[in-house]
Amino acid sequence: MTVVLVALGAAVGAPLRYLVDRAVGARNFPWGTFVVNVVGSFLLGLLAGGARHASGPVLALAGTGFCGALTTYSTFGYETVRLFQDGAKPLAVLNALGSVAAGLAAALLGASLY
Repeated sequence: MTVVLVALGAAVGAPLRYLVDRAVGARNFPWGTFVVNVVGSFLLGLLAGGARHASGPVLALAGTGFCGALTTYSTFGYETVRLFQDGAKPLAVLNALGSVAAGLAAALLGASLY
């Protein structure tokens, strides 16, 4: 049953990631990936902060499934390397440091709301 909930959450999170990336549309900097990773970090922080109030199935569906598919570490890594290879070294560093800092801040904010 848990694997079905994870799959259902992922079935919503992955297309949403794609749609957000398309909507943002900025190609000089990977804003789409940045946005979904920060939002996903906030939501997962919120879920983790309220975990004592959430059931296992809710965490599987929303945390592992939805947030797991919404966020993307592999794309973040690829886009950072691509910026570096394209000669945009300052943007690559900004993406790496900014994404990690914003993601951690968002997760902390979400968790602190409980």
